[in-house]
Amino acid sequence: MHKMMSVEELFNTEISKSERMRAMILVGLLGLEALFLLIIYFFYSEEYLRMFKTHIAIYAILIFTTIIIIYEFLIHYLLGKKSKSFLLHPRIFGYFNSFSEVSLLSILLIFIVEYSKQVIILQAPATLTYFIFIVLSTFRLNFRLSIFTGILAASEYILMSLYYSTYFANTPVDPALPGLTGMQYLGQGLIMAITGIAAGFVADLIKKKMVVSWNSIQEKNEVIDLFGQQISPQIADNILKNRNELSGARKKVCIMFLDLRNFTPYVEQHQPEEVVAYLNTLFGFMIDIIESHHGVINQFLGDGFMATFGAPVSIGNSSQHATEAAQEIIGKISSEYKKGNIPKTRIGIGLHYDEAVTGNIGSSIRKQYSITGKVVIMASRIEQLNKQYNTCLLISEEVYNQLNDVTRNSFDRLGSSKIKGSEKLVLLYKFVKEKYQKNFNNGNNEN
Repeated sequence: MHKMMSVEELFNTEISKSERMRAMILVGLLGLEALFLLIIYFFYSEEYLRMFKTHIAIYAILIFTTIIIIYEFLIHYLLGKKSKSFLLHPRIFGYFNSFSEVSLLSILLIFIVEYSKQVIILQAPATLTYFIFIVLSTFRLNFRLSIFTGILAASEYILMSLYYSTYFANTPVDPALPGLTGMQYLGQGLIMAITGIAAGFVADLIKKKMVVSWNSIQEKNEVIDLFGQQISPQIADNILKNRNELSGARKKVCIMFLDLRNFTPYVEQHQPEEVVAYLNTLFGFMIDIIESHHGVINQFLGDGFMATFGAPVSIGNSSQHATEAAQEIIGKISSEYKKGNIPKTRIGIGLHYDEAVTGNIGSSIRKQYSITGKVVIMASRIEQLNKQYNTCLLISEEVYNQLNDVTRNSFDRLGSSKIKGSEKLVLLYKFVKEKYQKNFNNGNNEN
């Protein structure tokens, strides 16, 4: 049985991947930002010098971009190495990283204002870089962390803006340059905080969607663990869509019992390895045929098995599927014998259609999906009657009534028979291989 990762482990692994991706996205975005600022500076250098009186702003921005890119590359490298200091405390790391990025930008702006004595940088497009950090915080899938990033950016920007707008209030500036009031600084900071809240809701929604997906995967693995190798992927998908059918319920099903004839003499005359290889060959194609007709093999019975059509999920006419599967198995055994792949093999198959009780039976430690009811006993008894009538496939009247006309033409009415353990007579039909072959050939000729 495979080891399942917990949702928390899956989440931390995904956060590590997201953090690495986020680092590379930041590198790309900040690189583009620096490139476009250089282009703008090249075309509007006169306006730039009129604002700052010095080249320090563009130099500082380029230096900041270089520092933050190096920082993000370092984060990407450490996460790629699965550093324990990061992976053991992913939440602490997220807050630390967010604080570092936002504060580095604030330090850059403070440096430019202090050096140029101009508050105009706080109105420049460079301050919008805060929004990049806020929006990309959604990659951390943490509602509180996104809000923290937004409030941190807003707080640092508002405090810095109000302080310097007051400190340099009496400093003469070019009257042609625009100015911002304290109310406008507060407004811009408020928008940063609101953006952080919005990013938090987006992150929380994405996280919930991921958890639902992981739970769905775990449910599918639970179904696979529950049924082992009994079911096909198609049936597993149907079970996931109809999980209520796993609980105890009454359902109309068609039960198949299959038994190998003269198996004991074969075992006595062959080595154990040969016996196992023989059974694996037979059961190999039989399992494929059962699954292709939407059946489930509930249990192997040494030299045979019990299969159910119509549970745990119902797909179409279960009696029709079961009968077609039985006919195909008989034909496959004949063709494999003619090819020399298996020794001469005789089987007996019994089919019965009726109500059964289905569901998980067992304790809280171990459960097994089980089919119980009179239909199981009847199918088993009908299979045993193949020995009495020297037939390979017997079906009850209940199964026969469910079949289409073409399939019915492959059966002859055998008559009523007393079933062991039942007082009433059961009307049986026997499979006539010659009729089936004729119908099969006619169908191919028509095609």
